[in-house]
Amino acid sequence: MTRFYYLLRLAGKSAWNRRGTLSLVVLSIALSTTLLLGIERIRTQVRENFVQAISGTDLVAGARGGGIQLMLYAVFHLGGATNNMGMQSARQIAEMPDVAWTIPLSLGDSHKGCPVVATTEDFFKHYRFRGDRHVAPARGKVFESLFDVVIGAETAKKLGYGLGQKLVLSHGNSGARLTEHADKPFTVCGILAPTGTPADLSLYISLAAMEAIHLDWQGGALMPGLRITPEQVTKFNLEPKSITALLIGLKKRSRVFAVQHEINEWKAEPLTAVMPGVAMDRIWSMVAAGEQALLFVSALVTATGLAGLVAAILAGLGERRRELAVLRSAGAKPADILILLACEGFLLIMTGMAGGVALLVLLIVSLGPLLAGSYGIFIYLSPPGTAELLTAGGICLAGFAACLIPAVRAYRMSLADGLTISI
Repeated sequence: MTRFYYLLRLAGKSAWNRRGTLSLVVLSIALSTTLLLGIERIRTQVRENFVQAISGTDLVAGARGGGIQLMLYAVFHLGGATNNMGMQSARQIAEMPDVAWTIPLSLGDSHKGCPVVATTEDFFKHYRFRGDRHVAPARGKVFESLFDVVIGAETAKKLGYGLGQKLVLSHGNSGARLTEHADKPFTVCGILAPTGTPADLSLYISLAAMEAIHLDWQGGALMPGLRITPEQVTKFNLEPKSITALLIGLKKRSRVFAVQHEINEWKAEPLTAVMPGVAMDRIWSMVAAGEQALLFVSALVTATGLAGLVAAILAGLGERRRELAVLRSAGAKPADILILLACEGFLLIMTGMAGGVALLVLLIVSLGPLLAGSYGIFIYLSPPGTAELLTAGGICLAGFAACLIPAVRAYRMSLADGLTISI
């Protein structure tokens, strides 16, 4: 043990004497470690943000169709529903004994490429993401007047909107030339705090407002010769007849399968109910190939850094033949030389990894709030997960294996290699 400790100290002093050259190798390993562990951290937490874009909701119900499609347009507002579910069915589901709350959603309109979501104040009371976080205005209030609109943080930033801004919604959510509801403008009454969810890119109005702007529409087009002014809409019944989807929270989660079965067997109309967690996992599995490709690229960068370490030590062997020969003549065994170079390489690996971890922590602390505030991407410090520990262990083992290459070569050198003077 004393001999090993002596060799370890000798390896450290030898590396320090060549710190100018080896510092570049350590920097390369540090950057590789930062990249690999950083990508793993981003991949893990972005997936967590994605999966937890909706939490606390036990079921999502809509017209009969695929569960993934239902989640895409109900939660992420992508695509469109092939059909709507009746508001009468939504009321009956809300009155079921096992149901604690429901959030009706109606989609179909847009504003400059951003989806418009019609809902009730229950959305701001019960909708949760990433555990128990809720959607709330950072400025202003939830819509109080009929033609009030609450906009997401990213929408406000992208379009440069502020409180009191007047805007006009468009009928439909796709196509280059959408018909606008120009006769019924909305006023921005609130701007949501960044959430890292689709809420950042959405606009929220009341269900009554959605009905109001479509009173003089039929079959997706304006009714000829009929115009209903904003002042006249209050004379009409603004209760919606149908909605796009219904978010459901249960009193007891153990009843989720029973309620899901009851909704799937709904007699009044064909409906589908899906569990968000199951559907989200299926959606994420669709992008698994890109996720693995990203990890593969970062692994190649790490391998390049380790290759640079091996190249630097091998290149230095020629200059260190005399030094190694002196050690041999002083009584060092070939095995001692092998241990010496292996320890030297391992110290470089550990120093580089420590620097890489420190750099990653610094980047998360400094850029985390900026990403959260500007883009809604939440990357934060937390204890390393199993995948990160395995990644760090893999780097360590791969680096130690790489260090054995020059160590074995030095082990095979004879004493005469370093004492012979070449002319």
